[in-house]
Amino acid sequence: MAPKELKFLLKLLGFPNYRAPLTKIQPTPNMKAAERNNLYRRLCNHGFVASAVAVTKFKIAPPGKSLLKLDPTGLLVKEEEFQVLQACAKGTISPQRISMPDDKQQAVIQGLSQRGLIKIVDYRITEVWLTQQGQQYLLENYESNSTSEHIHLKMLTDYLRLLRKSQGVTRKQLQPPTTEPQKEPIAKKLIVSGSKPTDAEILQLIQDLDKELGTNNYLPIFYLRQQLQPTLSKEELEQALYRLQKQEQIELSALVHTQNYTPEQINAGINQRVGSKLFFIQVTVDSRVVP
Repeated sequence: MAPKELKFLLKLLGFPNYRAPLTKIQPTPNMKAAERNNLYRRLCNHGFVASAVAVTKFKIAPPGKSLLKLDPTGLLVKEEEFQVLQACAKGTISPQRISMPDDKQQAVIQGLSQRGLIKIVDYRITEVWLTQQGQQYLLENYESNSTSEHIHLKMLTDYLRLLRKSQGVTRKQLQPPTTEPQKEPIAKKLIVSGSKPTDAEILQLIQDLDKELGTNNYLPIFYLRQQLQPTLSKEELEQALYRLQKQEQIELSALVHTQNYTPEQINAGINQRVGSKLFFIQVTVDSRVVP
């Protein structure tokens, strides 16, 4: 790894949850945006960083054209999705051509793209973050001969914080333990009892796993499957997740950047009739089970 690539990763350590707008990452003072973006792409190809994007131009895809020819009352798309398909039916457009709130535009556009109904022509990277793989690389594999010319003390401090976090050496943990008993994980209780979890217990397990694994409220489904097998079958877990989604307690979203996961992990997602597998679970309410 080149010193500038290392500095890119160390810069991310200085932001909350190791996430930041790409424009805030400046490995060297005079680095141009094009060089920084090339650094990002190389690190992304290695799986060390991931990103969120905003679509700036898009056009309709053949399956989307076919949908527009059908009776709108019988479509498997929402009203706002149909509106977007109509807007781009004649050619490439920008999101500004759609009369819809900005925050909703991107969700609808990217959802249609994941289902193969539109094609993304251009986009910009809005946020980047250090992946679990990137953190593991910094902790276990990286060795550097860089001098202070490349690495300054603030970066070293952020790196030491990552080390302490990974080893569990925080001030709170160094304090004497309290007499309050530790709660037994739901998954362990279920394995012992052999009973099936309620939807509320599954929701709490999602939150607990997200906190434990540091997935920033984007928990890959394969982690949940690992915890609940064989207590719940594949179909039973998926039905439970659909119920939680219908109750607006979670959202399920598809995987865009597949290079960060193994084929087995990707296959643990939920199949859709069109588009990529549903892969991430995001909790939309702070609702925990009271034992």
